[in-house]
Amino acid sequence: MEEKKQGLEYFSTPQKLFVGYTLAILVDLTVLNLLDEFWQYVNISSFIVSLGAAILLQLLLKLSIGLEHKLANYFKSKPGTAPKVYRGITTYIILVGSKFVMLAAIDFVFGDAVVFSGPYNGIVAFFGVVFAIMISEAIVGKIYRALGDD
Repeated sequence: MEEKKQGLEYFSTPQKLFVGYTLAILVDLTVLNLLDEFWQYVNISSFIVSLGAAILLQLLLKLSIGLEHKLANYFKSKPGTAPKVYRGITTYIILVGSKFVMLAAIDFVFGDAVVFSGPYNGIVAFFGVVFAIMISEAIVGKIYRALGDD
């Protein structure tokens, strides 16, 4: 009788994506709720609202990073110095500008149920949330890779 193999390498691509995005959303959810609990500048009305915000933030983060990579690859394929400069400028605009789009989306979808307050009308708090999420996702990713069978 053949033994079933259960390593991640035997999962289909959709299964891997599902597990990866679920984990990322759970990390985002944890960060949002910890900051809501322990930082006066982040106020979320309920757990279900924080879950919705985590899903929306994850979607918008992935879209902005995907757009940045697409434009970076476009400029990498071009010769000369100007495309390198354009690449740097567009990367900066996308990675910083997308945070303002995310903030507007959170405000549009959740209104007063999610409030970032403090310096610069909550922009500092929101950037703090996004950076905490990105750092937490990177740490979880490093732990995951360290646990691999290399």
